[in-house]
Amino acid sequence: MTDLFSAYKMGKFNLSHRVVLAPLTRCRALNGVPQPALTEYYGQRSTEGGLLISEATTIDQEGIGYPHVPGIYTKEQIEAWKKVVDAIHAKGGLIFCQLWHAGRASHKSFDGIELHAAHGYLIDQFLKDGVNDRTDEYGGSIENRCRFLMEIIQAVVAVIGSDRVAVRISPMSNDVDTMDSYPLNLGLTVIEKLNTFQVDMGLKLTYLHVTQPRVMPSPEQIGTEDEEAKFMQTLRRAYQGTFMSAGGFTQELGMKVVTDGDADLISYGRIFISNPDLVYRFKINAPLNKYVRETFYTHDPIVGYTDYPFLN
Repeated sequence: MTDLFSAYKMGKFNLSHRVVLAPLTRCRALNGVPQPALTEYYGQRSTEGGLLISEATTIDQEGIGYPHVPGIYTKEQIEAWKKVVDAIHAKGGLIFCQLWHAGRASHKSFDGIELHAAHGYLIDQFLKDGVNDRTDEYGGSIENRCRFLMEIIQAVVAVIGSDRVAVRISPMSNDVDTMDSYPLNLGLTVIEKLNTFQVDMGLKLTYLHVTQPRVMPSPEQIGTEDEEAKFMQTLRRAYQGTFMSAGGFTQELGMKVVTDGDADLISYGRIFISNPDLVYRFKINAPLNKYVRETFYTHDPIVGYTDYPFLN
């Protein structure tokens, strides 16, 4: 039986389990430079054959969305990230760098990159008809609204190859007032284009990462747990490749989704913050530390960041 602890071949990468660290903004990179605390934080959560996704990382000064989020566009930032990546690799782990725009992470020792096309940021603003009011070839029809994302994917794949590129989308979400009138249609259209792109390239992207939100105001009135599950199942069945799901999963729900074949990988956020040894705790069904929400976005390099206790 397949479950969270079953091995998985993700393209050219061999994973020993299916519990993934979700990309989580933590605001600990003072002045945009990863500090030693980041090396400790990611190292704590690394496991042999486990996949981590970095917090959203900017590729230029104009892309900064919050104070003290990391960048990857100066020599100092690049050298700092190398230390983080080396700490993860030393434990046998893998890390993909999540970029808010297309960028140059492949040259900084990361195993791959995740293009952030979700949660109301730049690419998502092109995808959603609730905010995209352009009248050129990037606005209007759903075909046009998907154009920006696909052009970015094509450009990045041309540089580092499709087997090191992943994409995150959130067609149902309404983060920062970005919403779409028909999120299912949007999600299926993006997936159709990704499938076609993969066939044309003859190689698959590393994975598609889809957020399952809790609140989804739309004409389709999606909102109950059953309706959310059916929505995600529809996208999963449509996508021809590795499907990662995110959105408030417990161990039990993650197990069920993987066992039922509704996702290949599950990314965990808040409970991974408070449990650096989350994979081990899951394996032995140990109790979890409670997270302290008030410390999620402070700039303290220790409190609420690297001081959550391990089980042993």
